[in-house]
Amino acid sequence: MPTQVIILNGGSSAGKSGIARCLQTVLPEPWLSFGVDTLVDALPAAMRASDSGISFGPDGDVTTGAAFRLLDVAWAAGIAAMARAGARIVVDEVFLGGAGSQARWRTALAGLDVLWVGVRCEAGVAEQREAARGDRVAGMAHSQALRVHEGVEYDLEVDTTRTESMVCARAIAARTG
Repeated sequence: MPTQVIILNGGSSAGKSGIARCLQTVLPEPWLSFGVDTLVDALPAAMRASDSGISFGPDGDVTTGAAFRLLDVAWAAGIAAMARAGARIVVDEVFLGGAGSQARWRTALAGLDVLWVGVRCEAGVAEQREAARGDRVAGMAHSQALRVHEGVEYDLEVDTTRTESMVCARAIAARTG
């Protein structure tokens, strides 16, 4: 069965969104792209800085509360429903919970053909990208660079430290069947 969902997991500023955009240009079928930022942007403003929602510490630490986690599960189920309805989807994700985050996605995507991709980037390079972006709390890239990969199993890993997004996207596309 051809791949229905591609999960790109990596830390902040690792290059996941760039790879997702490149995948949309190199894959022959139309693919929708959704990132965890899509979910965060969809939250009510009050949940973007609360104990029950999601909060960003001054050092880049990200904390999620019970209400956010419930919505996160619903969001994953919604992504899975779109894939089951025939959409091909690229998910740009940050597994803050490492293997536990992957397990949540595995549950939501059960029965679908999923390509699990680790997007790595040296922390120093990701920190430079983070600073250039200007839309992230300083420290997120450094704190997430390794943590998001702990205990996670991948079908493929790419490293954007010195490799362009398009090259990574072509390697991923070659694995979609």
